[in-house]
Amino acid sequence: MASPAVWLIAFPAAIEGDLRVQLGGVLSNARIETSPEIPGNLQIDNSLVFIFDSLTTEAAVTRLFSNNPQANVVVLSESGNQDRASDLMRMGIMDYRILPCPDEAIEIYARKAGHLAELNRQANSNKKDADEFITQNAETRRLLDQVALIAPSCASVLVVGESGTGKERLSRFIHQCSNRSNRAFIAINCAAIPEGVLESELFGHEKGAFTGATSARPGKFELAHQGTLLLDEITEMPLHLQAKLLRVLQEGEVDRLGGRAPVKIDVRIIATSNRNIEEAAAKNEFRQDLYYRLNVVTVRLPPLRDRNSDILPLATHFLTHFSHMYGKAAPQIGNAALGMLDSFPWPGNVRELENCMHRAFLMCPTDEITPEHLALTPPAGNSTAQTATAAITAGMSIRDMERALICETIQHVRGNRTEAAKLLGISIRTLRNKLNDIESGTPLAPDSNKKTTNNSDLGYVREDTAEINICSV
Repeated sequence: MASPAVWLIAFPAAIEGDLRVQLGGVLSNARIETSPEIPGNLQIDNSLVFIFDSLTTEAAVTRLFSNNPQANVVVLSESGNQDRASDLMRMGIMDYRILPCPDEAIEIYARKAGHLAELNRQANSNKKDADEFITQNAETRRLLDQVALIAPSCASVLVVGESGTGKERLSRFIHQCSNRSNRAFIAINCAAIPEGVLESELFGHEKGAFTGATSARPGKFELAHQGTLLLDEITEMPLHLQAKLLRVLQEGEVDRLGGRAPVKIDVRIIATSNRNIEEAAAKNEFRQDLYYRLNVVTVRLPPLRDRNSDILPLATHFLTHFSHMYGKAAPQIGNAALGMLDSFPWPGNVRELENCMHRAFLMCPTDEITPEHLALTPPAGNSTAQTATAAITAGMSIRDMERALICETIQHVRGNRTEAAKLLGISIRTLRNKLNDIESGTPLAPDSNKKTTNNSDLGYVREDTAEINICSV
């Protein structure tokens, strides 16, 4: 596999020179590029990127991932910072390592970057005919690439996330990226259909199977033959139907109500839930054997409050949609309204944002949306939003002043915690801990950004907010 292009960013001249010599010996065919900082329009998705660690590294990586979500980033440090290393791994870098970097590690990075580049090309090929899943969030864009890779398989997919995050939209995206994209996509909401009707809807029935069955009728499984069946809110399915569903998944055939012989089917199953399925299975509210059968690939969609960069593009998309629906020009979102959208916690996620923009579109008589047109009411108990409006006045305690300063800074940077931590002069982990303390009402924690590490091993674990887990069954 050909060596990828290699970028060296923000390295001191002496270290950069040594790295150039080392890389030239280890990766003889690689093209080496250097830059004192990350250019705003840099496109290096398939390249290997080394960044020198500093106080601004988190902001630099955020800027890089905003344009290149699949960039293969390795951060090299002279001394190491444990908190920053952990935060950077969560952001999605390949590794954080203390200099000098061994030749063996560089070879591993290059092989992994080349492998990931090939996977990225496959994912882009699978996505070429799929409808756009609107997102500018780097983690969600990586998630979509991973989803596109597993889409052509016949593996069951479990999509979990809060209500309104776009689970059904992602399920359709999986179907469109699969080999079944020209076949039927059938969706059924297990929570919206009465228990007595759900069995017939899923598995079908023969004439005379029950009172009112005047003719035979195929169920959703048969209608989705050679296509995809979405079982929305599967945790709301009654336990006795879960047993019948398990048999369908294992045997690839359905028994109609009143039927004499099973009907063979070929269906790809996608199931969604807004509940904690592991917890439901532990409480015997969901069959564990069915959970293990479905849990081949698990996709976790993050809530909208964890992907603020998606708010503006989604809001603009909805305004354009309503413009076409009502046949009039869409208004622009004013700065004050945009600030409110960014700071709102969105408990109803994307669905709530869509309803908000629908309301604003109808209520706005001019060409600019203002906060009054949004008509947003912060949910009860949103202590961060309430505290953010507090002014620093004489007589306040140091802790209250710190709380107000943190919240005002968060508002100033429109919810970008990395930039807020940079302005406040603390690590992103310390900021996260202090925000958690504000939400819980406990005293603010002291700054813990004092730790360093001499660990140069490849031992950090990446923990994405948006994640996809592939299990074997």
